Amino acid sequence: MATAGQWMEGARLRTLPMAIAPVIIGTAAAYDLDAFRPGGAILAALVALLLQIGVNYANDYSDGIRGTDNVRVGPLRLVGSGAATPRQVKYAAFIAFALAMLAGIGVVLLSGAWWLLLVGAGCVLAAWGYTGGKKPYGYLGLGDVFVFVFFGLVATLGTTYTQAGRLSAPAVIGAVGTGLIAVALLMANNVRDIPTDSAVGKRTLAVRLGDRNARRSYVLMLAVALLLVLPLAGQKPWILLVLLLIPAAVKPSLLMLRGTMRHSLIPVLKQTGLLNLGYSVLFAVGLVLSNGV
Repeated sequence: MATAGQWMEGARLRTLPMAIAPVIIGTAAAYDLDAFRPGGAILAALVALLLQIGVNYANDYSDGIRGTDNVRVGPLRLVGSGAATPRQVKYAAFIAFALAMLAGIGVVLLSGAWWLLLVGAGCVLAAWGYTGGKKPYGYLGLGDVFVFVFFGLVATLGTTYTQAGRLSAPAVIGAVGTGLIAVALLMANNVRDIPTDSAVGKRTLAVRLGDRNARRSYVLMLAVALLLVLPLAGQKPWILLVLLLIPAAVKPSLLMLRGTMRHSLIPVLKQTGLLNLGYSVLFAVGLVLSNGV
């Protein structure tokens, strides 16, 4: 039986900034539209965090039963290491998804947008289908699309819409920016796993691009995410605070480009997660300060 510490490690806490970042940006965009709702923001954050944990456990379960995680470089995997049984990890994923859906119902009740129930159901199905089922799309190189759409566009724009009832240019740009950084984090993870993924037929986008191009794509995604704020600077001058993150983006970028040993890429995951969190905070602060100008 896995210990509490192992369950926490299996939840992959380093990926949680990827879940909370779009909620911060979406809430700031709602504030910019004079429609900030604290209750909706808290529930949206719970949905995002629980979905991310559910995805992580589901990925652990599905990769574990396929043998993908039997030999790997990186943090503990519950099934692959034998710390927990596949059934236990699968149930943990289902519990996280169920709690996310309950929080999602709360968001729907507050916003009155009942059609969002379909979006929520789609999120759960997409989360499970990432590595689960007979034809997991994560094994076909489509996992990056899922992350961009659901942990970028849907999470950010959904947060803004449920509070403000409409969207804005800052909401869209913030959604694209945080989505790209989230995909960059996944790319860093998958570059590290190229040898083992290739051996078991897991054709992630990193595998398809090849080691060199996959590493370059990571740097490109970070650069585009940071520079996306420039079109907003005319009306929202404080949004340029985001550019303060450029030095913080250099270190993981250099590690991605120069790190020859697979284990040397492990710190990139934490650095990219913190970068996404910093991006969301500075983006939000920029919107709030610009709103008062």
